[in-house]
Amino acid sequence: MALSLSSVPAEAAGKVRLLGEQIVPNALQFQGTTVGGLSSIDFDARTGEYVFIADDRSAINPARFYSAKFQVGAEGVSPVTFTGTHPFLRPDGKTYPPLAQNDPKLPQNEQTVDPEELRVDPWTGHYFWSQEGERNATTLIDPSVREARRDGEYVRDLPILPSEKMTTTAGPRQNLVLEGLTFAACGSLVVSSNEGPLLQDGPDANTEHGALDRITVQSRFGPVLAQYAYPEEKVFASPNPAGAFATTGISSLLAADPLDPTKFLALERSFVTGVGNKIRIFEFDTKGATNVLNVASLADAKSVKPVKKRLIADLADVGLSTVDNVEGITWGPRLRTGERTLVLVSDNNFSATQVTQIFALALR
Repeated sequence: MALSLSSVPAEAAGKVRLLGEQIVPNALQFQGTTVGGLSSIDFDARTGEYVFIADDRSAINPARFYSAKFQVGAEGVSPVTFTGTHPFLRPDGKTYPPLAQNDPKLPQNEQTVDPEELRVDPWTGHYFWSQEGERNATTLIDPSVREARRDGEYVRDLPILPSEKMTTTAGPRQNLVLEGLTFAACGSLVVSSNEGPLLQDGPDANTEHGALDRITVQSRFGPVLAQYAYPEEKVFASPNPAGAFATTGISSLLAADPLDPTKFLALERSFVTGVGNKIRIFEFDTKGATNVLNVASLADAKSVKPVKKRLIADLADVGLSTVDNVEGITWGPRLRTGERTLVLVSDNNFSATQVTQIFALALR
């Protein structure tokens, strides 16, 4: 289904400029599903299309992913045509249940999921995807990184560290878990990021201070090789009214170069009630950072050296029609100018007051 073009002129913004954007109609219906909650994007070289994960906990339709066609170039971003959708399947071949129908007696990989990031495996074409699990007064479901075939069929879970499993007193915070996921070193490494600090790693970020998130590097075959502390930014403004919801953290992770196992882009997404969103792209390097794989608590540790990071872009400065809840980032084609392109997507949370926005940036 082709969508209407929303053309945006490219304007220089330092070393980053906007090429163009598209707005997907709210509550678009496609193959019996509602398109929305698009919280990741990746390019599939096998088809020349892009793939998205939907952050739908099977509340509207079964947890799923989409494929779509559009072009990115010097002239901007062409209209978006959705081409397919598949639900993720459990090991038993069934779709994942909504939280309200979750059965805690089932194995962890058959309980409800909270999908966040999807990457195309450069070796097999399969899809690796992360989900955040659940923490509430009655339910503890571990986050996971899973492999699925291209039709959504379950293949396996990658192992996660004991520190990232849900317990009553330690492990991930609710909804601040495995958001970022990327391949590195030609696909031999799977690198993931927590959106916020583990309970044992200290308080969450606020307007006074940031927090330390964990970046996990593991072999695509399973073994975890290293972990690094990532210093997330403090919350950029105070909420209105005081005490209302405010958050910040890593919403997407992307290898800066497919050959390099040490350099990455982090998409830091912040939202403050009554103020809005601030979305920034940082580049960081794990070289020289402390391997905290065996550090039980970053809050108690001494002499931990986090990764080094530098700001690439603040999306408030590039000329977007609106800066919404941007959660996904991937590389697009290189332009004739030599510039690389980044393609991003916003998650509208299935809300009529937000937008599903697909846009491209050029980087010098």
